[in-house]
Amino acid sequence: MKIYLLSLFIIFAFFVNTAHSAQSTIAQGEGYACMGEDKSKRQTEQAAEADAKRKAMESASSYIKSETHVKDFELEKDLVSAYANATLKNIRVLEKGWYKDPSSGDCYKVKISAEVVPDEKAMEKVSKSKQSADDPSAPLTVQVWTDKKEYVSGDKIRIYIKGNKPFYASVLYKDVKGEMLQLLPNPYRTDNYFSGGVIYEIPSGNDRFELEVSPPFGEENVYVYASTSQLGEISLKAEGGIYQVKTKEKDIGGMTRAVKLKEKMGSKASAASEFFEEKALIKTGR
Repeated sequence: MKIYLLSLFIIFAFFVNTAHSAQSTIAQGEGYACMGEDKSKRQTEQAAEADAKRKAMESASSYIKSETHVKDFELEKDLVSAYANATLKNIRVLEKGWYKDPSSGDCYKVKISAEVVPDEKAMEKVSKSKQSADDPSAPLTVQVWTDKKEYVSGDKIRIYIKGNKPFYASVLYKDVKGEMLQLLPNPYRTDNYFSGGVIYEIPSGNDRFELEVSPPFGEENVYVYASTSQLGEISLKAEGGIYQVKTKEKDIGGMTRAVKLKEKMGSKASAASEFFEEKALIKTGR
């Protein structure tokens, strides 16, 4: 078995997370507007775009209300408040174009996919709740931790992840030199679907690499991108038992959020999916 040695020194305690985490919902919206006598062509396009954004926000809010059933009344109130004050990021245009309406004349339609980001302060109360971390009826949450609080040179590192509901995930890390590697999925462990409530170990199973502490030392990061739908793809190159990330770091978040949304059978609502990002600071040393 080929072993790929990585330079890492993790400083997490068991189930203690010093990372920045972010919960959001990826949703679609389709907007329409017609020129009439009071709008220019550009104004019509802007009106359709605004309509699409509003519908994406409404779709995300409806999805959260229908898919999450937090049992604690205060947490439920915080969740509703968080999405009532949400903002849009990572907007992607899926379709757009002009068409003739028999009664309204020249009209414009646009379909977008966007990340609906709930109010940070309101969502912080929800994410800190023990119920939120373990309850599959709560918004998607993924925890990450290691087997020891500190490591020394030569130690083998074990990383663990656990979600409160089934999810897809990619696990990446950025080393001291700024290089990005993808630990999961990898050439020998291709499945990126994880069951909720189950602890997964990295490396394990078919993995053909080990995480061994070695120089150079400094600050590094582990990134976990997770969603209830299949994640968007980034550019990768196989390198031993892992992948080297070829996508620029600034583009990884947006490309990963291009999740493959699917509409539920028998549902007229627009497709939507939960998204969760975790970033954990790592320090390496002797």
